Amino acid sequence: MTIRVMLVDDQELLRTGFRMILQSQGDIEIAAEAGDGARALELLRHTPVDVILMDVRMPRLDGVQATRRICLAEDGSPLPNAPHVLILTTFDLDEYAFAALKAGASGFLLKDVPPTELVAAIRAVHGGDAVVAPTTTRRMIDRFAEVLPTPHSAPGSDVLGPLTEREREVFLLVAQGLSNGEIAARLVLSEATVKTHVGRILAKLGLRDRVQAVVLAYEAGLIRAGAAD
Repeated sequence: MTIRVMLVDDQELLRTGFRMILQSQGDIEIAAEAGDGARALELLRHTPVDVILMDVRMPRLDGVQATRRICLAEDGSPLPNAPHVLILTTFDLDEYAFAALKAGASGFLLKDVPPTELVAAIRAVHGGDAVVAPTTTRRMIDRFAEVLPTPHSAPGSDVLGPLTEREREVFLLVAQGLSNGEIAARLVLSEATVKTHVGRILAKLGLRDRVQAVVLAYEAGLIRAGAAD
């Protein structure tokens, strides 16, 4: 299956570099390019796209606002069949990248990402994993946890209500940044079983992907910044 990618960045040189890397892959094609978020939204109206590499700081419409319009409905719920967005950042801990995760992005990449990691990240997101580097995502959320709203209720109240006891266990481990393999080892389950649990958890909680599960856990007070695994 071919993965259709859109490149969104106001630096043409950077887009050219990414294009050269991705076009060399037999399973990836560049479906479109845009120099800002507004143009990206225009192109999406008539261009099928699976994964978007999205810069944050751009003219007209920045990457955070563009990501929100692409990934979320007006009520804040995830839009079905929306492209997965990978945020491009200059610095490892960028508050704008964190805001984009809350807006519905599936992960983030540094702009100097090695070619092999760039390709692997696109394939992972397209395959439904939607997490490029769980531990890195957790470190970023730890760093910017102060911008999260203080929970208005007791930690975890009602948030996990739809889940079974086992699904709650899996959810909390996902929120700590553990991979499916690590969760399987921790709970003595097969990776296939863990993947099934994760899929059901996301569906029951109305979450787009694992990154959104991490954000939800922090917002609900289920996981504290800097908490040990």
